[in-house]
Amino acid sequence: MAHSAPAVPNHIAIVMDGNGRWATRRFLPRVAGHKQGVESLRRCVKACAARNVKVLTVFAFSSENWNRPVEEVSGLMDIMVGALEREVPRLTQDGVQLHFIGERGGLSDKMAAGLRNSEAATAHNSRLVLNVCFNYGGRWDIARAAADLAARGEAITEASLDRAMALAHVPDPDLFIRTGGEQRLSNFLLWQSAYSELFFSDRLWPEFDEAALDEAIAAFQRRERRFGQTSAQLGAAGLRDPQAA
Repeated sequence: MAHSAPAVPNHIAIVMDGNGRWATRRFLPRVAGHKQGVESLRRCVKACAARNVKVLTVFAFSSENWNRPVEEVSGLMDIMVGALEREVPRLTQDGVQLHFIGERGGLSDKMAAGLRNSEAATAHNSRLVLNVCFNYGGRWDIARAAADLAARGEAITEASLDRAMALAHVPDPDLFIRTGGEQRLSNFLLWQSAYSELFFSDRLWPEFDEAALDEAIAAFQRRERRFGQTSAQLGAAGLRDPQAA
């Protein structure tokens, strides 16, 4: 029996890399690249919704990014506050449910309140789930989940850890995209990406448009997702992707 091609990925995760380099090549301050990156994210959210992707998870600010120059970090915080004010009404109109994933303890009261209010304002939307990983790290996620289970006296197993992870409200990513030409995970979704298909784009994030997204999706659809099985086993079942079942 012929294998059926995978459907459009249900969940796409993206490391939005290259904002600073985009700005530097144009003799602009790095913060200008991050501002342009917000425009690219808006375009990507609309494109994912139009292609019937159900979940989009993006790496906006890692726990390691605090080590960047003070002026860049300050600029990023200002961009985030401004983006929340502008984008939440648009996201609501487009049916996007917003979640912020990461450690909030070190954030300012204004920032923490902005994240909570944005999540509450979009909680009823159901067309696309947008997870913004902010002050996030994959190792932090695993360590926090294990600590929470231990504090509750629960056994630490694969299943219990999975339920305790920060993205337990959505299925694991089918497609993991990194822009900017680098080919590494950079501490992003280490647990959840165990069986994700990886796609690395040379485009800097501000240049990542609908055509680039379609290229990544097309590459995903050419993959054979075996999940530890053999091609023969999948052929006997008539499947390439469990989602097709």
